[in-house]
Amino acid sequence: MTNQNVVVPEATPAITVAAAAKPPVLFPYPPPRGGGASAAAAIRKKHLSQVELGESWTNAWLESMKTSSPIHAKVAASAAAVPIIEREQNEHSAWIVRHPSALSKFEQLMKATKGKQIVMFLDYDGTLSPIVDDPDSAFMSDAMRAAVKEVAGCFPTAIVSGRCRSKLFDFVKLTELYYAGSHGMDIEVRKGTKYTKKKKTVLFQPASEFLPMIKKVHKALSKKTKPIPGAKLENNKFCVSVHFRCVDEKNWRVLLEQVWLVLKEYPMLRITPGRKVLEIRPIIKWDKGSALQFLLDSLGFADSKNVLPVYIGDDLTDEDAFKVLRDRGRGIGILVSEFPKETNASYFLRRPSEVMEFLLRLVEWKRLSLEDGLE
Repeated sequence: MTNQNVVVPEATPAITVAAAAKPPVLFPYPPPRGGGASAAAAIRKKHLSQVELGESWTNAWLESMKTSSPIHAKVAASAAAVPIIEREQNEHSAWIVRHPSALSKFEQLMKATKGKQIVMFLDYDGTLSPIVDDPDSAFMSDAMRAAVKEVAGCFPTAIVSGRCRSKLFDFVKLTELYYAGSHGMDIEVRKGTKYTKKKKTVLFQPASEFLPMIKKVHKALSKKTKPIPGAKLENNKFCVSVHFRCVDEKNWRVLLEQVWLVLKEYPMLRITPGRKVLEIRPIIKWDKGSALQFLLDSLGFADSKNVLPVYIGDDLTDEDAFKVLRDRGRGIGILVSEFPKETNASYFLRRPSEVMEFLLRLVEWKRLSLEDGLE
């Protein structure tokens, strides 16, 4: 039975839900089936054989790296000069019917929020800041920072990112927010923040026992990937990001093999693809969706039917949060993407500039609602 409280587009809701039910392929390390050294040895042997002998398996990973990466600007520009065939137009139009623009449907969305407390969740890279070649230069604009600050003044607002929490704060520089770094494995709920129900600062780190392992893997990968031009590592405390945005595609296979040569010794870590990045993180049942639920609980909103979470994100890891909103039956998932792709989100925005426009419209709607006495 379909939950009638979930906020989805009016048109063809059955198609949207059906698409959401099929999760993206992540190719993770499988969790151990049993305990002890024998189980770990079995996993190491299995994945060693996959790397050394499984050509089709490796090719599947390479294909995943391609499909999870955004189209390069030059490729997109050349593609724009080529007439779009009718089939592509129809597919694009059908996708937009199932996932309409959050800006074009803004008034409809706001009607659904009547009498509810909006709680905002935002990804960082590709959502608040543009995707850039150098991950250390992914700065948000002053205008975007001001928009996020205004939103946080109107609604409880959290940023949930793959970045480590300290680096995330260095980028954003706003104390009014809640921060969840390392894909939600490093969460801080601070005392004294406007909406906080806790009496003291809460640090939640469900993967803390993996810290020594992550450090070892980062050190080993630094040596293995150093000879590969353009490869860049980022230690995000509870996970390691292997950026291949600046790596020539002909070297992707070499990069992948070097990553697996390290990871075959660490069966308790898994790898998932992102936008021109391979994310290495612990095998635990925790992701951005889990972080969303934890933050709602910490803010005192977990069981309230009068709360409407809004999550905006652009990457594969954000799909876990979109799925949680669908499973809860209440919430708005907004994918940031210029191209149609399978998603658990119900709406879309094309780029960070549209995210900023949406946030500013949300602030203006809140202001007018207060003036009109609607809240």
